Amino acid sequence: MATEHENIQQYCMVMTTFSDEVIGKKIIHSLIEKRLAACVQVQSIESYYHWKGEVNQDQEKLVMIKTTTALYSEVEAEILANHDYETPEIIQLPISAGLADYLSWIRSECKD
Repeated sequence: MATEHENIQQYCMVMTTFSDEVIGKKIIHSLIEKRLAACVQVQSIESYYHWKGEVNQDQEKLVMIKTTTALYSEVEAEILANHDYETPEIIQLPISAGLADYLSWIRSECKD
């Protein structure tokens, strides 16, 4: 059974966004096939942001990637290698607690 301390060190969720379905699916499939993620969830969102001095509004997909902390740099590199945004959102959020069986599943599905 995973302890809370182990959860903080071992597991994370990485968030990114995309607007092009083809590029998004390429990123998602690559992360899963290379075992850089155990699970990737996608949700439709509307984003508002400043970019190059202007306020923008876009229909995007929010991608929530469940992985291990040790794989973060590879996940980031994979997103950057396939993304079409000049500066894509790539944020790592720690998982501070979770169902031990689910966290073990993440560990078993991600490469070592």
